Amino acid sequence: MKYVFSALIFLVSWALSPASGTDDWPTKGWRKATPESMGIDEAMLSAFDADLASGKYPLVDSMTVIRCGEVVYQRKYSHDYGKVFAKEAHEKGPLNAHLAGPYNYFDPAWPPYYHGTDEHSMQSVSKSVTSATLGIAITRKDFKGSLETPVLKYFNNSTVKNLDERKRRMTIRDVLTMSTGLDWNEDVAYNDPKNAASLMEATDDWVQFVIDLPMAHDPGTVFAYSSGATELLAYIFQKDTGQDIEEYAKNTCSHRLALNITTGNLLQKDCQIRRAGFSYGRKTWQKLDICISTTECGAASRSYRQTG
Repeated sequence: MKYVFSALIFLVSWALSPASGTDDWPTKGWRKATPESMGIDEAMLSAFDADLASGKYPLVDSMTVIRCGEVVYQRKYSHDYGKVFAKEAHEKGPLNAHLAGPYNYFDPAWPPYYHGTDEHSMQSVSKSVTSATLGIAITRKDFKGSLETPVLKYFNNSTVKNLDERKRRMTIRDVLTMSTGLDWNEDVAYNDPKNAASLMEATDDWVQFVIDLPMAHDPGTVFAYSSGATELLAYIFQKDTGQDIEEYAKNTCSHRLALNITTGNLLQKDCQIRRAGFSYGRKTWQKLDICISTTECGAASRSYRQTG
């Protein structure tokens, strides 16, 4: 699910050539440079920093600018979320159908910082980690299914609602690329009662909610950002491998990427997510001793859709 707050901004600028210097990144920390040395206007960054600090763009927690693998600008902004959402945290609504637990998005014990630590909840970033975990499992041959396997192979079809030929044609690839064809609308605000992700989170069985939806398009034809697709992917992973995808990620990559996966949430310090994102963007997972082929890395990240 996309985070309800403008929670964490990372401005990342890539060079066309690899970063220079010794191979001391990302496992041994980050090199630092001045904006000027990297051809970046520091005055522009300072002006944006002032806007964030003043609250012009509310509830931003941090900003980091990276150029050629070097940190050139970094700021943090403090907010008292207990006060900001003192009322909303105790009133049920689309963003907190369950007042107790991690899916009350106004409870400061959960998002944005986990129980008062500096570990920040990662909403949409978790989708990339889930897709990458599938790629790792395919590379290691722990996941036996093909990306062309029909999704309904993993369900008891007699319990699936709105079953038609289009839904029968939906494949794992369609789920991975968020082109399931399901009638899913996550483009409206998350506090809108019509938002599909909020409707899903209000139910007791998220996977069943998603697979029961009627089809709106042929699978594989229309990209639609979908938290529900990620739930389907995790369910399929468990059915195929017999392992929970959260536990699998913990055992295969979380410690190397410094990910904290707990209670179904992905938590990261801002310095940690830089490392994961930079490795993914440059296909340098081998530096972190993570086994994922460039083919599967691409399959996990490419939308395949001109509309995506």
